[in-house]
Amino acid sequence: MRAMILAAGRGERMRPLTDTLPKPLLAVGGKPLIVWHIERLVRAGITHILINHAWLGEKIESHLKNGRQFGARISYSAEPQALETAGGIAAALHFFADQPFLVVNGDIWCDWDPGQAAAAARRLGQEQKLAWLLLVDNPDHHAAGDFSLDEAGLVHAPPSMPDGSRETLTFSGIGVYRPDLFQSVPAGQPAPLAPLLRRAMLQRRVVGRHYRGAWVDVGTPERLRALDRSLSDDAHARG
Repeated sequence: MRAMILAAGRGERMRPLTDTLPKPLLAVGGKPLIVWHIERLVRAGITHILINHAWLGEKIESHLKNGRQFGARISYSAEPQALETAGGIAAALHFFADQPFLVVNGDIWCDWDPGQAAAAARRLGQEQKLAWLLLVDNPDHHAAGDFSLDEAGLVHAPPSMPDGSRETLTFSGIGVYRPDLFQSVPAGQPAPLAPLLRRAMLQRRVVGRHYRGAWVDVGTPERLRALDRSLSDDAHARG
């Protein structure tokens, strides 16, 4: 199985930190955010990794190189302008050789085991679904959530949530997708992921899992500092 790490965002809310450094290279717990992802993927046996980039992308390539130091084989998809999530994935579909693949947002931190992605990919094939999403509890800064998950594991979006459904969950930025989901995305054009997912949800072709482990959307300098303190404290306690 292959994976893609999304790293093309400008990180406006992180300025001035991201004026000179791309957001995925910001460090927490002693190493860049994106390195946490790479190391976790490699431990799970996922070593073929594609990283897209736009803003200061040359710094990402310079820092990570071909990935050999992590035990990975890293390729890059350079975007002259950021293509948003679906546009960036569509531009890189050739990398996945028409097979289901894992995508991870580069600006989150999560202790979910990517080794579980293979089972999610098998489920997509067995049930003819297009996407599998990892959903998490709503953080304080996103209390309304994104989607709901029914007892069968189907993911729903407002206003198509089942009658009586009240609980919403937040999309973690981690998902497994089949290439078919992106067939309608024009080549080289910016395109968001949410409309594709919502369309597939109406067709009952999106499944997911509620993950209750550690997850942080590292969207502001304050959340970056808080995560850094937490990881550093954990490392100190273990040491």
